[in-house]
Amino acid sequence: MFEEIKRMYYSGNIIIRLIFINVAVFLIINIIGLFSFLFTGAGTESLGLINWLAVPADLGKLLYRPWTLITYAFLHYDFLHILFNMLWLYWFGKIFLEFLSSKQLLSLYLLGGISGAALYILAYNVFPAFSQAVPYSYALGASAAVYAVVIAIAAFVPDYSIILMFIGRVQIKYIAIFVVVLDLLSISGGNAGGHIAHLGGALFGFLFATQIRSGSDITAWFGKLTNDIAAWFKSKPKMRVTENKFKNKPTADIKYNQQKAADQEVIDKILEKISKSGYNSLSKKEKEILFKMSNKK
Repeated sequence: MFEEIKRMYYSGNIIIRLIFINVAVFLIINIIGLFSFLFTGAGTESLGLINWLAVPADLGKLLYRPWTLITYAFLHYDFLHILFNMLWLYWFGKIFLEFLSSKQLLSLYLLGGISGAALYILAYNVFPAFSQAVPYSYALGASAAVYAVVIAIAAFVPDYSIILMFIGRVQIKYIAIFVVVLDLLSISGGNAGGHIAHLGGALFGFLFATQIRSGSDITAWFGKLTNDIAAWFKSKPKMRVTENKFKNKPTADIKYNQQKAADQEVIDKILEKISKSGYNSLSKKEKEILFKMSNKK
């Protein structure tokens, strides 16, 4: 069974891997809580494990637990909490990968989570309404990270439409507007910190999309950083000297760059058409080109 799960993880795309990680963390935390309850009569909270991984509003605690800016985005309260977050990630992540790369989705997820935590901490330390709760408040959940993905793709291809049960075909920009307005109106109710964190992730997702549309990727540096960190844990291949068989390499490089520029020009025209008339205005051939190009990333 574990070999099958391992195979599914490594053969899956970035969405599947993020879902696997979230589910694994959820199961581990709850299994530890179960054994804690059986042997001591106390649950996970008494162990302090959640507080050690959730992001605190208190700056003093955060100073000693900086990793919580990332780890909190993989924790969940209960089954329904993780279920809905993972469904949103799966649905909108699939749309995201139709147009953008896996590396961008991963960077957006992590940076969106960090942005959500940052806005939550800022709000709780600035607004008097939260001053009494700061020493005891913690945030956890993937919602801010997921919101970053949802809002980013909704801002990138706002006219892309999906079919909702009981409603019919809806453009994703309206779904994005609805969830953002709902969170704004919910701040004064329960779970104010969670709703503020959602808005932090949404804000970063919107910023990402506007920059991508103008030709700049604000997550590129983070993607490079994660690649460098991953490279540290990979075994270095042994150096081997071989004869250079590619005598015409400069010519090959020129042809490669020319083809790459031509492909990019085609993609730019398709994306411009989407921004003006929506995804559904594309021809079958244009959709196939877009799909093939996205799989190369």
